[in-house]
Amino acid sequence: QVQVVEAGGGWVQPGGSLRRSCAASGSIFSINARGWYRQAPGRDRELVARISSGVSTYYADSGRGRFTISRDNAKNTVYLQMNRLKPEDTAVYYCNMKISARLRGSFIDYWGKGTLVTVSS
Repeated sequence: QVQVVEAGGGWVQPGGSLRRSCAASGSIFSINARGWYRQAPGRDRELVARISSGVSTYYADSGRGRFTISRDNAKNTVYLQMNRLKPEDTAVYYCNMKISARLRGSFIDYWGKGTLVTVSS
């Protein structure tokens, strides 16, 4: 059994910063890609940022230059630092990890429950 638990988020004024974290626990052999997604009201869920098991990262245009994704392999954790936040960043943010429970096992998508980030004055 694998659990993915998020922390951080909440309300922030435009121009402010927030840091999200997401930790996986349980039957974990290996974690491949880790990412953050968001879903604004009335819109589809979209990828915000992703980090591979190596060193490569990807950022959607909406967050490039303002958001930074990082990971701590020893803690099975992924972080999202969000700076210079804008009202249009308001959304529910979800953590995603691709986790294998055993050697040569399949990687399965695990999702956090999501946390609302509100950017308003």
